[in-house]
Amino acid sequence: MNVLRKCLVMAGALAACAIVSAQAPSSPALPLQNLGLEHLDTVVPDPASSARFYNRVFKSAVHQQPFRDAFRYFILLGDLPADRQVGYIAIGAANGRPTSIGHYCSLAKVYDRAGMAKQLEAAGFPGMRGAGPIGMWADPDGIELQLFQPPAGLVTAAVPTTLDVKNDGLVAPIGVDHVMLAVSDVDKSLPYYRLVYGDAVVGKREGGRLWLNLEKSTRIGLEKADGMPRISHYAIKVKPFDRAAVVKRLQEIGGKVLPSPDEPDVLRFTDDNGIVVELRS
Repeated sequence: MNVLRKCLVMAGALAACAIVSAQAPSSPALPLQNLGLEHLDTVVPDPASSARFYNRVFKSAVHQQPFRDAFRYFILLGDLPADRQVGYIAIGAANGRPTSIGHYCSLAKVYDRAGMAKQLEAAGFPGMRGAGPIGMWADPDGIELQLFQPPAGLVTAAVPTTLDVKNDGLVAPIGVDHVMLAVSDVDKSLPYYRLVYGDAVVGKREGGRLWLNLEKSTRIGLEKADGMPRISHYAIKVKPFDRAAVVKRLQEIGGKVLPSPDEPDVLRFTDDNGIVVELRS
């Protein structure tokens, strides 16, 4: 009986070890198995006004979600499928913060938050900002990244907007093309981005910019900041459009077209809040 009991105890211990091993991560949390850029977030004094502006640029549905006694608005960058996996521009209230592009979001095949925090902190980099299920990851300059693991998609509480929008946009969006991060020192920032995204994504330097090539033909650019580090602009992939008509529309609704001699095929402009946007077809 004692032998049988010992065997049963040993078998139970082995089974428990097998369960623990199955639950343990099979690989490090970083670098991420990225699935490309998904969305970006802007903070502005009047989100409703900004949503109306973008609705007159993009042929796109506007959604909304209650947030802190107000609404956040979402400019969809394509049709909304059943699984709600679509890129978007989020527009929220500044609430005293400077008008800015607040953060950008990447998707990851596996998002091991605890493992990521451990690796970043062990390497001497900042951990997560904020509590709760979301939070933000700050780079050495404080530029914020949000991460989701699919199924993610548009926030499930978002519904078609009740704003009186005109729905006469001129440009059909496809998704996020890139975000440009203005950092204090590109070379000093690079070890952080190599750790987060891996060596394989690091591309060539072009005109003072270093590109990180993510999945789904999306990119992160790093360039030397001419002031405070920040997300300096974002670019949206779009279908071919009538440039003259869009320029005229931007002038009518409070945007300003910017020169782009370095990229003549790009339409670069500031929105009604001075945020720099690019359209790339």
